[in-house]
Amino acid sequence: MKGPPSPAEVAAGYPVIGLVLQGGGALGAYQGGVIEGLAQAGIEPNWVAGISIGALNAAIVAGNPPERRVEQLRAFWETICRPPVLPASPLNAVPAMLEPWLHGFDSAMVAINAGEAWRALLEGQNGFFAPRMPPPWAVHRPGPGGASWYDTGPLRATLERFVDFDRIAAPGSMRVSVGVVDVASGNFRYFDNREERLGPEHFMASGALPPGFPAVKVGECWYWDGGIVSNTPLAAVLGQSHRRDALVFQVDLWSAHGALPRDLFEVANRQKDIQFSSRTRLVTDVLRAEADQAKLLRELLELVPPERRDHPAARRAAALADDRRVNVVHLIYDDKDSEGHFKDYQFSLLSMRDHWRTGLANLQDTLAHPDWLQRPAPGAGDSAFVTHDVHRARRRR
Repeated sequence: MKGPPSPAEVAAGYPVIGLVLQGGGALGAYQGGVIEGLAQAGIEPNWVAGISIGALNAAIVAGNPPERRVEQLRAFWETICRPPVLPASPLNAVPAMLEPWLHGFDSAMVAINAGEAWRALLEGQNGFFAPRMPPPWAVHRPGPGGASWYDTGPLRATLERFVDFDRIAAPGSMRVSVGVVDVASGNFRYFDNREERLGPEHFMASGALPPGFPAVKVGECWYWDGGIVSNTPLAAVLGQSHRRDALVFQVDLWSAHGALPRDLFEVANRQKDIQFSSRTRLVTDVLRAEADQAKLLRELLELVPPERRDHPAARRAAALADDRRVNVVHLIYDDKDSEGHFKDYQFSLLSMRDHWRTGLANLQDTLAHPDWLQRPAPGAGDSAFVTHDVHRARRRR
């Protein structure tokens, strides 16, 4: 007798399998662990959307064949997490089996993490960004491409090393959407490989967070990090999926839930969490409300006599009565007390590996609930839009 379907078999039943990657700098290694877990489970996304560091991860996911994706993503993170000037801390050479033990010493890790964050500010990161020389305040009006503390020129070569942009542009390839903000108009938009060829500059623009990083020119316009307006690209997938059922793995790097801050450092940390995570809740609430309204319209249309269903108002209602089923599986990085407000620019290899392990573990815990991947039921009392979150389940215990 055949057993229950595997997570990969359930996921394959959805026309859209989305991977949504939030921005969050160094925390993006968490997404690498989630992506490794999806690969281990045989779940293959056909649409990836990202903002900021999520856009860089998206480039590597889409720009490599499935069998090389995790290997290339890991190599990318090991490259950018090496310090570019002074030797790496000896702690980065701690055996993998001892790393969880070391992370258990919060007071020591606070000092280590703070030191590594200062190194990033002073030295930049290998293959990612470097301090401007001369500094921007020493140059009179350097323009949008030079008005920043750091130069992200090294990132282009790194992306070209780890991403096959011809693969992203190929017909039938995985769909890719990355969010940016037009510096001149203030308008938010997505670069999408179904609409234009995407090169390194498109992904760099999505990660161009001012004033640290400069605006990036694409065509005739200059762009900044999409996280300035919205750090969660869920709407890119669900707003354009044209009434098709969708399973979306939404991987967030900032937690909306958190303890009350006790000092100014915790205030800075909590402020970042709220600022960069709050739109996730807003987007899911809006999309759920839209799904419930569409369901109500379908039920009302059933009460309309057949001879009246050709009325213009009935036809407009039918067009809005979206009957698709959406399942959002939410994974959220839950930061540790030792990380502090500099967690998004603390790129040590030690922290990177810890973030990666956490993402992998969270995905494995999520897939331990096979019913969470099932398509929402079409029953009268059921919503066509559901969300699942392993962290929410833990909080209820």
